Amino acid sequence: MSSSTKTSEGRMPLREHLLEIRKRLFLVSCGLVAGAILGWFLYQPLLDALQAPLEKAAAEQGKVINLNFSGMATALDMKIKVSLFLGVIVSCPWWLYQLWAFITPGLTSKERRYAMGFLGASVPLFLGGAFLAWWVLPHAVDILAGFVPEGATNLTDAQGYLSFVMRLVLAFGLAFVLPVVLVALNFAGLVRAKALFAGWRWAVLIAFVFAAVMTPTPDALTMILVALPICLLYFGAVGIAFLRDRSTDKRDAAALAGA
Repeated sequence: MSSSTKTSEGRMPLREHLLEIRKRLFLVSCGLVAGAILGWFLYQPLLDALQAPLEKAAAEQGKVINLNFSGMATALDMKIKVSLFLGVIVSCPWWLYQLWAFITPGLTSKERRYAMGFLGASVPLFLGGAFLAWWVLPHAVDILAGFVPEGATNLTDAQGYLSFVMRLVLAFGLAFVLPVVLVALNFAGLVRAKALFAGWRWAVLIAFVFAAVMTPTPDALTMILVALPICLLYFGAVGIAFLRDRSTDKRDAAALAGA
C-alpha cells in the first residue's frame, strides 16, 4: 500500500468527524433560528416579563427604575437578542439532542438507549435550572435596587440588563445538566464513582461559590436555596454511578469466573 493511500485513509476518520461536527452545528443553528423567529413575535410579552422585576422593585421602594435604550439601534439590537434568548430556551431539546446524536454513531445499540435516557434527563434539568434562575431574578433585582439612594433615578442599560438575565438563566440551566454529564462519563467508563465521591468537598464548595457569584444578593438564604439542589443533583449522580459500577463489577467478576 502506497504512502499516499495510507495518508488518505488516515485522514478519512478525521474528515468524517469534522463533517459530523459541521452537520450538528448547522442543525443546532436551524433550531435556534426557528426559536428566535418565535421569540421575534413574542418580543413584547418577553420584554414585559423582563421588566416586571424592575417595575416591582420600583413600586415597592418608591423609586424610579427603568430600562434605558442608549442608542438609536439599541431597541432593534435588544429585540434580536431577546428573540435569540428565547430561541436558546425553546430549542434546548433540539440542541441537547444534537449533542448526544454527535456521540451516538460510535456507540452500541444499548449505549444509544442510554444516550436517549441522558437526553430525557437533560431537558427537564436544563429547564428546571432556568426556572430557578427566573425565580431568583426578582429577588436579586429587589435587593440590588435597594442600594439606589433616595431621590436618585436608576436608568438601567437595557443590553446590560439583558446580558445579566441571559447569563443567570443559561448558567443555571447548564449547571443543572452537569450531573447528567458526570453520569455519562461514568457509563462511558471514563470515571469511577469512587473518584466522583472523593471530590465531594470540592463539588459542594464549587456549588456554593457558583451560587454566591451567580446570585448577586447579600442574603445567605438565597445562596443556600440555589446551591442545595446543585449539591443534591451531584450526589444523585454519584449514587447512580455507584450502582452502575457495582453492576459492572459483578458482570466482570462473573465473566472471569466463567473463563
